Amino acid sequence: MPRPLPPRRPYDRAGGRTPVTVINKPKPTGIAARIRGAAVDTRPLAIPAYRRVLIGQGASLVGTMLTEVAVPVQIYSMSHSSMYVGLAGLAGFVPIVVFGLYGGAIADAVDRRLLSLWSSGVTWAVTVLLLVQTLLGIGSEVLLLVLVAVQGAAFATSSSARGAIIPRIVPRELVPAANTLQFTVSNIGQILGPLIAGILVALPHGFAYAYGADALLFTASLYATFRLPSIKPAGKAVKAGARAVFEGLRFIGGNPVLMMSFAVDIAAMMLAMPKALFPQAAATHFHGGIGLLYSAIAIGSLAAGLCSGWISRVRRQGVALTFAVIGWAVSIALAGFARTLWLTVALLMLAGAADLVSSVYRQTILQTYAPDEMRGRMQGVFTVVVAGGPRLGDLRAGAMAAATTFSIAWSGSAVLCIVLVLVGAFAVRPFWRYDAYAAHEVRATSETDEMGETGETGKTQTADDAQDTEGVHAAPAAAHVAPAESSAPRGEP
Repeated sequence: MPRPLPPRRPYDRAGGRTPVTVINKPKPTGIAARIRGAAVDTRPLAIPAYRRVLIGQGASLVGTMLTEVAVPVQIYSMSHSSMYVGLAGLAGFVPIVVFGLYGGAIADAVDRRLLSLWSSGVTWAVTVLLLVQTLLGIGSEVLLLVLVAVQGAAFATSSSARGAIIPRIVPRELVPAANTLQFTVSNIGQILGPLIAGILVALPHGFAYAYGADALLFTASLYATFRLPSIKPAGKAVKAGARAVFEGLRFIGGNPVLMMSFAVDIAAMMLAMPKALFPQAAATHFHGGIGLLYSAIAIGSLAAGLCSGWISRVRRQGVALTFAVIGWAVSIALAGFARTLWLTVALLMLAGAADLVSSVYRQTILQTYAPDEMRGRMQGVFTVVVAGGPRLGDLRAGAMAAATTFSIAWSGSAVLCIVLVLVGAFAVRPFWRYDAYAAHEVRATSETDEMGETGETGKTQTADDAQDTEGVHAAPAAAHVAPAESSAPRGEP
């Protein structure tokens, strides 16, 4: 007979377990308590390292959006060709795919703090070069494309490292809340950045203002990364290279929970992402409102993030992710049939709210499902999916609109997304039954067994890390154990 699971014991700041006395207090009731429970969970902000990282990334994202708007506008102002603007997207996408995968393998082999610091430094240097070429009036489209490619490679590498850092600086139970805060701040940046960029690029020397502001804001992210303690992979050492990349991909293929978390995201972005159709909708359906269409999803995500306190209390994260993606696709499909701008914007905001929920659960499953020595590679694949999915969705939407009709391209493919996600979720039972808390208890049981057999504590954190005043949470030594409902090996934005 299976042994009963031991009671959960919290981690101390060095990553080990310490016995504590738990006092069960009655839960507060009333309307005020319900409102506090629904509000965004801010507990991770009590951790200094995470607080600096969140502020730094929030500031740098506003700057990143300034550059993302300024670069295509500057390219078009020089070339008067949309082809060059499209090439800028391609120039950034290819390095993201390559360095997202390879950068994730590097993140599993080296100190993630140093990798994030160096790759972020490259991103900052490219932004400075964008400013310099503007001030010198070089006017070269090819130079801009090269700089965009280099920046894309550095961004993918730093993203892989940053995603693997979060589970090491916050306790496991706060990872969903930490991700929710990050996505909420990200949506603020995605709203403010384009608005500020639109004002700056319209000014004389506006491109220089945009790149200069980006370089200035990005220093906050560099400072936050610099202040982190050393974060070396907690598991067995791996050697960065093509073999490590393929090991990461094979690990995902052998774990149905991870595979489905990526599959539902790809389905949502490829089949139910209508951004490429926004210009046509504004021109032919609403005769304006392009700004509202582009900002509606981010506004909805921001609103959901502000009342997201319940997210970290959900156990069945596979079910929650499934219904969040379905909510996204249903809202998108209905928006395609709407014939008034206000209704379309409202439905897009609802889709954005569902997207925030799905993003949090997808990233949380990814960060907590795999052993620490795999997290960098998992984040690399996550970066590729997040960056590549919307671009492939734009290609799909544009091609379908040209070959069929606007409604089929917008709503028809969203309905297909609903069907595929439902069928896939029910077919992959380990994903549908995935219980985050039960899986954590299985890991705890396995770790207890290892401690009994070896007499060791199972800690993988270095002495230097344990002495750091902010603390780094070591990954559980047995994070590769499968949950009771899955026969696949355990896995890990």
